[in-house]
Amino acid sequence: MSAGTTTASRAGLGGRLKGVTARPEFTLAVLAVAGFVALAVATDGNLLSRGTLDAFFRFLAVPIVIGLSQMVVLAIGQMNLSVGTLTGLCAMVAAWLMLEGGLPAPLAVLGALGVGLAAGLVNGLLVVFTRINGFIVTLATMTIIEGLRYGINGPNTFQGYSQGLRDLGTASVLGLPVVLLLALMVAALVALFFGRAVVGRQLLATGGSPFAARLSGVSNDRSIVIAHGLSGLLAGVAAVITVAASGSVNSSIGDDLLLPSFAAPIIGGVALAGGVVSVAGTCLAAFLVRLVDVMQAQFDINPRWIDLIVGAVILGAVLLSTVRQKLSKGSS
Repeated sequence: MSAGTTTASRAGLGGRLKGVTARPEFTLAVLAVAGFVALAVATDGNLLSRGTLDAFFRFLAVPIVIGLSQMVVLAIGQMNLSVGTLTGLCAMVAAWLMLEGGLPAPLAVLGALGVGLAAGLVNGLLVVFTRINGFIVTLATMTIIEGLRYGINGPNTFQGYSQGLRDLGTASVLGLPVVLLLALMVAALVALFFGRAVVGRQLLATGGSPFAARLSGVSNDRSIVIAHGLSGLLAGVAAVITVAASGSVNSSIGDDLLLPSFAAPIIGGVALAGGVVSVAGTCLAAFLVRLVDVMQAQFDINPRWIDLIVGAVILGAVLLSTVRQKLSKGSS
Protein backbone atom coordinates (compact mmCIF):
# COMPACT_ATOMS: atom_id res chain seq x y z
CA MET A 1 0.00 0.00 0.00
CA SER A 2 1.39 3.41 -0.98
CA ALA A 3 1.86 6.34 1.36
CA GLY A 4 -0.85 8.25 -0.48
CA THR A 5 -3.34 5.41 -0.06
CA THR A 6 -2.48 5.12 3.62
CA THR A 7 -2.97 8.85 4.15
CA ALA A 8 -6.29 8.75 2.29
CA SER A 9 -7.53 5.78 4.33
CA ARG A 10 -6.56 7.50 7.57
CA ALA A 11 -8.36 10.64 6.46
CA GLY A 12 -11.43 8.56 5.62
CA LEU A 13 -11.32 6.84 9.01
CA GLY A 14 -10.91 10.18 10.73
CA GLY A 15 -13.89 11.54 8.84
CA ARG A 16 -16.05 8.58 9.84
CA LEU A 17 -15.03 8.90 13.48
CA LYS A 18 -15.78 12.62 13.38
CA GLY A 19 -19.18 11.85 11.89
CA VAL A 20 -19.96 9.37 14.67
CA THR A 21 -18.86 11.66 17.48
CA ALA A 22 -20.89 14.53 16.02
CA ARG A 23 -24.14 12.57 16.21
CA PRO A 24 -26.54 13.30 19.10
CA GLU A 25 -26.64 9.58 19.93
CA PHE A 26 -22.91 9.62 20.72
CA THR A 27 -23.38 12.53 23.12
CA LEU A 28 -26.29 10.74 24.80
CA ALA A 29 -24.23 7.55 25.13
CA VAL A 30 -21.40 9.47 26.82
CA LEU A 31 -23.89 11.18 29.15
CA ALA A 32 -25.53 7.85 29.95
CA VAL A 33 -22.22 6.20 30.91
CA ALA A 34 -21.03 9.25 32.86
CA GLY A 35 -24.37 9.58 34.65
CA PHE A 36 -24.44 5.90 35.58
CA VAL A 37 -20.90 5.99 36.95
CA ALA A 38 -21.57 9.22 38.86
CA LEU A 39 -24.74 7.83 40.42
CA ALA A 40 -22.97 4.58 41.34
CA VAL A 41 -20.27 6.58 43.12
CA ALA A 42 -22.78 8.91 44.80
CA THR A 43 -24.72 5.93 46.19
CA ASP A 44 -21.52 4.28 47.50
CA GLY A 45 -21.97 1.44 45.06
CA ASN A 46 -25.56 0.69 46.05
CA LEU A 47 -26.65 1.15 42.43
CA LEU A 48 -24.41 -1.77 41.50
CA SER A 49 -25.99 -4.16 44.00
CA ARG A 50 -27.78 -7.05 42.37
CA GLY A 51 -31.27 -6.08 43.49
CA THR A 52 -30.97 -2.39 42.59
CA LEU A 53 -29.36 -3.10 39.25
CA ASP A 54 -32.01 -5.67 38.39
CA ALA A 55 -34.80 -3.23 39.27
CA PHE A 56 -33.10 -0.47 37.28
CA PHE A 57 -33.06 -2.47 34.05
CA ARG A 58 -36.39 -4.19 34.66
CA PHE A 59 -38.25 -0.91 34.93
CA LEU A 60 -36.33 0.59 32.00
CA ALA A 61 -38.31 -1.56 29.57
CA VAL A 62 -41.57 0.41 29.71
CA PRO A 63 -39.95 3.88 29.26
CA ILE A 64 -38.18 2.56 26.15
CA VAL A 65 -41.34 1.16 24.56
CA ILE A 66 -43.55 4.10 25.55
CA GLY A 67 -40.93 6.47 24.11
CA LEU A 68 -41.04 4.53 20.83
CA SER A 69 -44.84 4.70 20.93
CA GLN A 70 -44.65 8.49 20.98
CA MET A 71 -41.79 8.57 18.49
CA VAL A 72 -43.71 6.92 15.66
CA VAL A 73 -46.36 9.67 15.86
CA LEU A 74 -43.77 12.43 16.12
CA ALA A 75 -42.33 10.99 12.90
CA ILE A 76 -45.33 12.41 11.00
CA GLY A 77 -45.25 15.68 12.94
CA GLN A 78 -48.09 14.84 15.34
CA MET A 79 -48.43 13.92 19.02
CA ASN A 80 -50.30 11.24 20.93
CA LEU A 81 -51.39 12.40 24.37
CA SER A 82 -53.26 9.16 25.01
CA VAL A 83 -50.24 6.82 25.13
CA GLY A 84 -50.13 6.69 28.94
CA THR A 85 -53.82 6.13 29.57
CA LEU A 86 -53.99 3.68 26.65
CA THR A 87 -51.16 1.68 28.20
CA GLY A 88 -53.16 1.58 31.43
CA LEU A 89 -56.33 0.52 29.62
CA CYS A 90 -54.54 -2.30 27.81
CA ALA A 91 -53.00 -3.47 31.09
CA MET A 92 -56.42 -3.50 32.75
CA VAL A 93 -57.91 -5.39 29.80
CA ALA A 94 -55.17 -8.04 29.95
CA ALA A 95 -55.68 -8.55 33.69
CA TRP A 96 -59.48 -8.59 33.34
CA LEU A 97 -59.35 -11.19 30.56
CA MET A 98 -57.24 -13.48 32.75
CA LEU A 99 -59.12 -13.03 36.03
CA GLU A 100 -62.70 -12.36 34.98
CA GLY A 101 -62.72 -13.79 31.47
CA GLY A 102 -60.81 -16.93 32.39
CA LEU A 103 -58.57 -16.71 29.33
CA PRO A 104 -55.01 -18.04 29.32
CA ALA A 105 -52.20 -15.49 29.38
CA PRO A 106 -51.31 -15.71 25.65
CA LEU A 107 -54.88 -14.84 24.62
CA ALA A 108 -55.05 -12.06 27.20
CA VAL A 109 -51.81 -10.63 25.81
CA LEU A 110 -53.23 -10.72 22.28
CA GLY A 111 -56.37 -9.03 23.59
CA ALA A 112 -54.34 -6.21 25.13
CA LEU A 113 -52.34 -5.74 21.92
CA GLY A 114 -55.57 -5.74 19.91
CA VAL A 115 -57.12 -3.05 22.11
CA GLY A 116 -54.01 -0.90 21.75
CA LEU A 117 -53.95 -1.30 17.96
CA ALA A 118 -57.69 -0.61 17.65
CA ALA A 119 -57.51 2.52 19.82
CA GLY A 120 -54.54 3.78 17.82
CA LEU A 121 -56.35 3.23 14.53
CA VAL A 122 -59.38 5.10 15.89
CA ASN A 123 -57.10 8.01 16.79
CA GLY A 124 -55.66 8.05 13.28
CA LEU A 125 -59.03 7.78 11.57
CA LEU A 126 -60.43 10.60 13.70
CA VAL A 127 -57.51 12.82 12.70
CA VAL A 128 -58.03 12.00 9.01
CA PHE A 129 -61.81 12.40 8.88
CA THR A 130 -62.12 15.44 11.15
CA ARG A 131 -58.93 17.18 9.92
CA ILE A 132 -58.33 18.17 13.53
CA ASN A 133 -54.74 18.10 14.79
CA GLY A 134 -53.72 14.88 16.52
CA PHE A 135 -52.89 16.86 19.68
CA ILE A 136 -56.56 17.78 20.12
CA VAL A 137 -57.93 14.43 19.02
CA THR A 138 -55.73 12.42 21.39
CA LEU A 139 -56.42 14.88 24.21
CA ALA A 140 -60.09 13.99 23.80
CA THR A 141 -59.52 10.25 23.46
CA MET A 142 -57.18 10.35 26.48
CA THR A 143 -60.11 11.54 28.61
CA ILE A 144 -62.40 8.89 27.15
CA ILE A 145 -59.83 6.15 27.76
CA GLU A 146 -59.41 7.29 31.36
CA GLY A 147 -63.11 6.67 31.90
CA LEU A 148 -62.97 3.28 30.19
CA ARG A 149 -59.94 2.29 32.24
CA TYR A 150 -61.69 3.15 35.50
CA GLY A 151 -64.89 1.45 34.36
CA ILE A 152 -63.24 -1.96 34.04
CA ASN A 153 -62.62 -2.47 37.76
CA GLY A 154 -63.16 0.88 39.47
CA PRO A 155 -60.55 1.73 42.08
CA ASN A 156 -59.84 -1.95 42.79
CA THR A 157 -56.60 -3.72 41.95
CA PHE A 158 -56.20 -6.74 39.70
CA GLN A 159 -53.72 -9.23 41.12
CA GLY A 160 -53.17 -12.95 41.27
CA TYR A 161 -53.33 -13.44 37.51
CA SER A 162 -51.18 -15.82 35.45
CA GLN A 163 -48.16 -17.00 37.44
CA GLY A 164 -46.36 -17.80 34.21
CA LEU A 165 -46.72 -14.22 32.99
CA ARG A 166 -45.50 -12.87 36.33
CA ASP A 167 -42.55 -15.29 36.25
CA LEU A 168 -41.70 -13.94 32.80
CA GLY A 169 -41.72 -10.44 34.28
CA THR A 170 -39.10 -11.39 36.86
CA ALA A 171 -37.01 -13.75 34.68
CA SER A 172 -33.49 -12.91 33.54
CA VAL A 173 -31.15 -14.11 30.80
CA LEU A 174 -27.42 -13.64 31.34
CA GLY A 175 -28.21 -11.20 34.11
CA LEU A 176 -30.52 -9.03 31.98
CA PRO A 177 -34.29 -8.98 32.63
CA VAL A 178 -36.33 -10.67 29.92
CA VAL A 179 -38.69 -7.66 29.74
CA LEU A 180 -35.72 -5.39 28.91
CA LEU A 181 -34.59 -7.78 26.18
CA LEU A 182 -38.14 -7.75 24.84
CA ALA A 183 -38.11 -3.92 24.80
CA LEU A 184 -34.79 -3.90 22.93
CA MET A 185 -36.17 -6.41 20.40
CA VAL A 186 -39.13 -4.09 19.83
CA ALA A 187 -36.72 -1.17 19.39
CA ALA A 188 -34.76 -3.16 16.80
CA LEU A 189 -37.96 -3.93 14.88
CA VAL A 190 -38.98 -0.26 14.93
CA ALA A 191 -35.52 0.70 13.65
CA LEU A 192 -35.86 -1.81 10.79
CA PHE A 193 -39.34 -0.49 10.05
CA PHE A 194 -38.12 3.07 9.55
CA GLY A 195 -34.81 2.10 8.00
CA ARG A 196 -35.82 -0.63 5.55
CA ALA A 197 -39.61 -0.83 5.16
CA VAL A 198 -41.27 1.21 2.43
CA VAL A 199 -44.13 2.13 4.76
CA GLY A 200 -41.69 3.40 7.38
CA ARG A 201 -39.96 5.62 4.84
CA GLN A 202 -43.34 6.90 3.69
CA LEU A 203 -44.13 7.94 7.26
CA LEU A 204 -40.90 9.92 7.40
CA ALA A 205 -41.69 11.48 4.02
CA THR A 206 -45.09 12.59 5.29
CA GLY A 207 -43.51 14.11 8.38
CA GLY A 208 -40.71 15.79 6.44
CA SER A 209 -42.91 17.41 3.79
CA PRO A 210 -46.55 16.35 3.34
CA PHE A 211 -46.79 18.28 0.06
CA ALA A 212 -43.69 16.64 -1.44
CA ALA A 213 -44.81 13.24 -0.17
CA ARG A 214 -48.19 13.66 -1.86
CA LEU A 215 -46.51 14.62 -5.13
CA SER A 216 -44.43 11.42 -4.83
CA GLY A 217 -47.58 9.32 -4.58
CA VAL A 218 -47.54 8.85 -0.80
CA SER A 219 -50.94 8.89 0.90
CA ASN A 220 -50.53 11.22 3.87
CA ASP A 221 -53.86 10.07 5.29
CA ARG A 222 -52.71 6.45 5.25
CA SER A 223 -49.44 7.46 6.93
CA ILE A 224 -51.39 9.18 9.71
CA VAL A 225 -53.55 6.13 10.34
CA ILE A 226 -50.57 3.76 10.27
CA ALA A 227 -48.51 5.94 12.63
CA HIS A 228 -51.30 6.20 15.20
CA GLY A 229 -52.10 2.51 14.84
CA LEU A 230 -48.47 1.55 15.43
CA SER A 231 -48.34 3.94 18.38
CA GLY A 232 -51.35 2.20 19.92
CA LEU A 233 -49.84 -1.23 19.30
CA LEU A 234 -46.61 -0.20 21.05
CA ALA A 235 -48.68 1.13 23.96
CA GLY A 236 -50.19 -2.35 24.14
CA VAL A 237 -46.69 -3.85 24.27
CA ALA A 238 -45.81 -1.48 27.11
CA ALA A 239 -48.99 -2.63 28.88
CA VAL A 240 -48.04 -6.30 28.58
CA ILE A 241 -44.60 -5.55 30.02
CA THR A 242 -46.24 -3.62 32.86
CA VAL A 243 -48.61 -6.48 33.67
CA ALA A 244 -45.75 -8.99 33.66
CA ALA A 245 -43.26 -6.91 35.65
CA SER A 246 -45.53 -5.28 38.24
CA GLY A 247 -47.62 -8.28 39.36
CA SER A 248 -50.72 -6.12 39.84
CA VAL A 249 -52.56 -3.36 37.97
CA ASN A 250 -55.17 -0.77 38.85
CA SER A 251 -56.94 2.19 37.25
CA SER A 252 -54.00 4.55 37.91
CA ILE A 253 -51.62 2.55 35.71
CA GLY A 254 -50.22 4.76 32.97
CA ASP A 255 -50.85 8.13 34.62
CA ASP A 256 -47.12 8.78 34.99
CA LEU A 257 -46.13 7.79 31.45
CA LEU A 258 -47.05 10.86 29.41
CA LEU A 259 -44.01 12.95 30.34
CA PRO A 260 -41.51 10.09 29.81
CA SER A 261 -43.16 9.29 26.47
CA PHE A 262 -42.18 12.76 25.23
CA ALA A 263 -38.90 13.01 27.13
CA ALA A 264 -37.29 9.94 25.53
CA PRO A 265 -37.78 10.78 21.83
CA ILE A 266 -37.35 14.56 22.15
CA ILE A 267 -34.15 14.33 24.21
CA GLY A 268 -33.12 11.52 21.86
CA GLY A 269 -33.11 13.86 18.87
CA VAL A 270 -36.50 13.23 17.27
CA ALA A 271 -37.81 16.31 15.45
CA LEU A 272 -41.14 17.71 16.66
CA ALA A 273 -41.87 18.89 13.13
CA GLY A 274 -41.63 15.30 11.85
CA GLY A 275 -39.47 13.54 9.31
CA VAL A 276 -36.65 12.57 11.71
CA VAL A 277 -36.54 9.64 14.14
CA SER A 278 -33.83 8.12 16.29
CA VAL A 279 -34.50 4.75 17.88
CA ALA A 280 -31.06 4.61 19.50
CA GLY A 281 -31.42 8.17 20.78
CA THR A 282 -34.86 7.39 22.22
CA CYS A 283 -33.53 4.33 24.06
CA LEU A 284 -30.52 6.23 25.44
CA ALA A 285 -32.72 9.13 26.55
CA ALA A 286 -35.05 6.66 28.30
CA PHE A 287 -31.96 5.34 30.12
CA LEU A 288 -31.10 8.89 31.26
CA VAL A 289 -34.66 9.51 32.47
CA ARG A 290 -34.51 6.22 34.37
CA LEU A 291 -31.27 7.42 36.00
CA VAL A 292 -33.10 10.52 37.20
CA ASP A 293 -35.87 8.34 38.67
CA VAL A 294 -33.32 6.23 40.53
CA MET A 295 -31.59 9.35 41.80
CA GLN A 296 -34.92 10.56 43.17
CA ALA A 297 -35.49 7.26 44.99
CA GLN A 298 -31.94 6.98 46.31
CA PHE A 299 -31.78 10.50 47.73
CA ASP A 300 -35.48 10.93 48.59
CA ILE A 301 -35.89 13.98 46.36
CA ASN A 302 -39.34 15.50 46.02
CA PRO A 303 -40.81 14.14 42.74
CA ARG A 304 -41.88 17.66 41.77
CA TRP A 305 -38.23 18.66 41.52
CA ILE A 306 -37.63 15.68 39.25
CA ASP A 307 -40.51 16.79 37.02
CA LEU A 308 -38.95 20.25 36.90
CA ILE A 309 -35.58 18.83 35.86
CA VAL A 310 -37.01 16.56 33.16
CA GLY A 311 -39.28 19.33 31.87
CA ALA A 312 -36.35 21.76 31.68
CA VAL A 313 -34.27 19.21 29.77
CA ILE A 314 -37.13 18.63 27.31
CA LEU A 315 -37.50 22.39 26.79
CA GLY A 316 -33.77 22.69 26.22
CA ALA A 317 -33.85 19.83 23.70
CA VAL A 318 -36.73 21.48 21.81
CA LEU A 319 -34.94 24.83 21.71
CA LEU A 320 -31.72 23.17 20.54
CA SER A 321 -33.61 21.32 17.81
CA THR A 322 -35.20 24.59 16.68
CA VAL A 323 -31.82 26.32 16.52
CA ARG A 324 -30.34 23.43 14.53
CA GLN A 325 -33.19 23.57 12.02
CA LYS A 326 -32.75 27.30 11.53
CA LEU A 327 -29.01 26.93 11.07
CA SER A 328 -29.56 24.09 8.61
CA LYS A 329 -32.00 26.19 6.57
CA GLY A 330 -29.65 29.15 6.68
CA SER A 331 -26.73 27.11 5.34
CA SER A 332 -28.73 25.46 2.56
